[in-house]
Amino acid sequence: MESTDSHPPKRLNRTPRVFVTRHLIPSVEERMNELFDVQLNADDVPLTRDELVAAMRDCDVLVPTVTDRIDAEMIAASSKNLGLIANFGAGTEHLDLDAAAARNILVTNTPGVFTDDTADLAMAGIIGVPRRVREGVELIRSNKWTGWTPTALLGTKLAGKVLGIVGMGRIGQAVAHRARAFGLEIAYHNRKRLPKAVERMFHARWVENLDDLMAQADILTLHCPAGPGTRHMIDARRLDLMKDGTSLINTARGDLVDQDALIAALESGKLAGAGLDVYPVEPNVDKRLIHHPNVMTLPHIGSATREGRAESGMKVIANIRMWADGHRPPDQVLTGL
Repeated sequence: MESTDSHPPKRLNRTPRVFVTRHLIPSVEERMNELFDVQLNADDVPLTRDELVAAMRDCDVLVPTVTDRIDAEMIAASSKNLGLIANFGAGTEHLDLDAAAARNILVTNTPGVFTDDTADLAMAGIIGVPRRVREGVELIRSNKWTGWTPTALLGTKLAGKVLGIVGMGRIGQAVAHRARAFGLEIAYHNRKRLPKAVERMFHARWVENLDDLMAQADILTLHCPAGPGTRHMIDARRLDLMKDGTSLINTARGDLVDQDALIAALESGKLAGAGLDVYPVEPNVDKRLIHHPNVMTLPHIGSATREGRAESGMKVIANIRMWADGHRPPDQVLTGL
């Protein structure tokens, strides 16, 4: 991977025209209004493809989010003045980075901001699914609870169980740090093995083959990026490798899991439950997942904290200011060019 350092940005000798595709928290929007000639999406309605292209023809900086798909054709149709795509969020799989680089459009993101927030939510699933929290909540809300009994809603103890972490980057490591406090044994699969000092810090062991990790894990949690190489990496074959009665947690990307295979494993009892914050085609959630008694279905809130959203917005602003001043933005995304 090489950056586009051979094409440094030029200083913009005017106030940058910035288009923001979704409503951001007030403090961020107020600061943007102070610094830029900004058009905000106050209605917070997702933009159509044509509306995105129109925006790209009339701005210097586009600020999209993970739900805005920006492909090569759209980039080709953009104005020559578009010089920066300042993404709100860390993931960039919704952006054609190579097409942007070919047009000398820099791309930035906001890495590291949501690490703890996402890890916290993953832990909610890691704890909640084995302990059947979803079923307990439904029992109370349906007014069907008849009182405590020794055999009601028996779940699975966490201590001593194997937590399989797929993707041991910042978020995966933050999950491992939290999980150790619950007595979970940490096993992980990653493209590259972590340094031994890091493994010792998390009491984690590397499993080179993902299939082997699937067979060992009592709870599997996903923390890897989406892309052609990871789409449906958790499919029917791999789910079949798991122990009976295990749990799957996904707070990363919906495309990592073959949803039909997941539902089949849940309905057969192969999986005891799942904790899901992401889905293949959002905001659509398969009704079979909603109706399953032990599937925690959350509306993509892994990063939804006031503190995280504010920090992400301020990173976007910092990237825009550095670019407009003719400097390399601090969070420039590398491309394949």
